[in-house]
Amino acid sequence: MPIFIFTLLQQVAAAPEESAQSGDLLSPSGGLMFWTLIVFLILFAILGKLVFPKITAAVEAREKALEDAIEGAKRDREEAAKALAEQLQQIEAARVEAQKIIVEGRQVGDKLRAQMIEETHQQQQQMLERARREIEQEKERAIAELRREAIELAIAGASKVIEQNLDDQANRKIVESFLSSIPVAETKRG
Repeated sequence: MPIFIFTLLQQVAAAPEESAQSGDLLSPSGGLMFWTLIVFLILFAILGKLVFPKITAAVEAREKALEDAIEGAKRDREEAAKALAEQLQQIEAARVEAQKIIVEGRQVGDKLRAQMIEETHQQQQQMLERARREIEQEKERAIAELRREAIELAIAGASKVIEQNLDDQANRKIVESFLSSIPVAETKRG
């Protein structure tokens, strides 16, 4: 390593002597400019044939990929907007359907309630009619029972008065004909 440093120092010391002979580095030199231009043109031609097309193709591919990504994003955004609009329409349709079902449910409930009320009224009317008929039947049975007892009491009383027992069937017919000759309105009042 020290030999390398020593050699490097000798070259640096010798360089100012050479540059003094050829001139200053900043002063233009025709030969140096010519060869620099030739090397630049050769290097530019090589790069133009081999490297620049690949770089240009890569840049164009990247631009196309970016444009495709932007177009894809636009399409995706439009599709998302369409899907959102469809979802909103479906939600609105579902809301309308739910409202319709609720209204129908209320109507069915109201009809059912009205029907139940009507059935209850009919049952009440039937029960009242049945009760009236039963009361009327009981009343007629009670009147018939009272007539029977009245006939028996009248026969028994008449038997006592006459002191002779007449034929029960004949007596019954006489009393029944007498009672049937009495107007019904009077019997109902008593």
